[in-house]
Amino acid sequence: MNGLNSSAHEGGYKSLPFFKQSEIIYDFTVEFVEKYIDYKSRTKDQMVQAARSGKQNIAEGYLQKSFEGKLKLLGVARGSLEELLNDYQDYLRQHQLLIWDKNNPQALVIRKIAYKIYKSYNDYKNNINSPETAANTMIILINQTNSLLDQKLRWTQEKFVKEGGFRENLFKKRKEYLEKC
Repeated sequence: MNGLNSSAHEGGYKSLPFFKQSEIIYDFTVEFVEKYIDYKSRTKDQMVQAARSGKQNIAEGYLQKSFEGKLKLLGVARGSLEELLNDYQDYLRQHQLLIWDKNNPQALVIRKIAYKIYKSYNDYKNNINSPETAANTMIILINQTNSLLDQKLRWTQEKFVKEGGFRENLFKKRKEYLEKC
């Protein structure tokens, strides 16, 4: 939010659609809980922490050298976002608000935002003014983000199977070195 960028990773994980979306989810969730969740409620902190964990574990996972580390942290991110998804669904159910069908006209408008190349929190923030619209907006965005994360997890697992892990490849290099000596 402060506009500072890490030059070492510019264009890296920060350019990934699921990272950008997780950042929007985090910012939106912070605003959502301020508006709609009682300040004394433990749910408020849990929702913010789940949203933060989704975003931060993607970043940390991309800094891992090993496939195992990346898979673990992307899995944690995925789990955190799933937890947050359930919190938004619970909110709607407990407040007798409508959970939109994926083909609801409002849902279709929100779903299309994800296809914008340069999307930001500003593309979603107008949906915060109604608790029903806000929660459904996050349900849509979390589902889209989880779908992208699931795809990345599958690809990373396939790459690990084909190429081996960090330690395995280091051992191969060490063995090759010793054979040359």
